[in-house]
Amino acid sequence: MRRRISALTILALAFGAVAQEPDLTQVTSLTVDLKQVVQYGTVSPVDGISSAGQPDKAALEVFMDAGYATVIDMRAEDEDRGFEEAQFVEDLGMHYVAFPIASEDAVSFDSARKLDELLQEYPGPVLVHCASGNRVGALLALRASLHGADDEQALQLGREGGLTRLEGVVRKRLAEDDK
Repeated sequence: MRRRISALTILALAFGAVAQEPDLTQVTSLTVDLKQVVQYGTVSPVDGISSAGQPDKAALEVFMDAGYATVIDMRAEDEDRGFEEAQFVEDLGMHYVAFPIASEDAVSFDSARKLDELLQEYPGPVLVHCASGNRVGALLALRASLHGADDEQALQLGREGGLTRLEGVVRKRLAEDDK
């Protein structure tokens, strides 16, 4: 019965996301602390998304139990995850999507558009992660800009999604305004 409720919840969230696009100009906390996720055994998405650093198996199990349907991994293929993440996620019954952002050049409006397409294509809620959340926050900032946020709103949303050392790169992309 629990699986059926989770599936119905996922369908409702997916249809809700299609029917009403989230307001990406509003700043909310998207980043989750994985230690707290495991400690408390709970996690809630913001507009169907959570951002994080590299999750371990215990964290991924909490995401699955919380009804998450998809994990988008922005780490490059050669980055060590400590376990076979793709297989583990699939074994939990969630979708695993490899979306490597391996360099500063990949922090672009094209990549933000692709992330937006993935978020629309795969059922939610969705965990988007890299090693620390920095790359996730960078693309979430550019994605917010594509959806009409001004530069400061986009940067703040990026910070809420994990943006740290790539902020200079994001500022440069926003200044280029080559969307």
